[in-house]
Amino acid sequence: METYVVIRRRGWHTQEAFEAAAEAGTRATEQMDGRVAWIRSYALAEDDGTLGANCVYQGQSEEDVREHDRIAGLPSDAVIRVDTTIVAGPDPEPVLLMA
Repeated sequence: METYVVIRRRGWHTQEAFEAAAEAGTRATEQMDGRVAWIRSYALAEDDGTLGANCVYQGQSEEDVREHDRIAGLPSDAVIRVDTTIVAGPDPEPVLLMA
């Protein structure tokens, strides 16, 4: 499995819509038969008042990650394979666990 970052700019107008998208993403992951794993997402406060996201996935291919987005109905501006991960310290953001 490779690691990918999906960039989603200005995808949602409300927190409720963003949370509904997260639930759709969880359901889509369950349908992917282990080909995609959602690792984490960062909700982004866009300058126009909307919410965007940077999402980290593991997938067998970029195409599988894009299929996940299609199934979930998620916007996707870019899917980029991670080359190297550097962990400088623990994540300082509060965590909302999705199970």
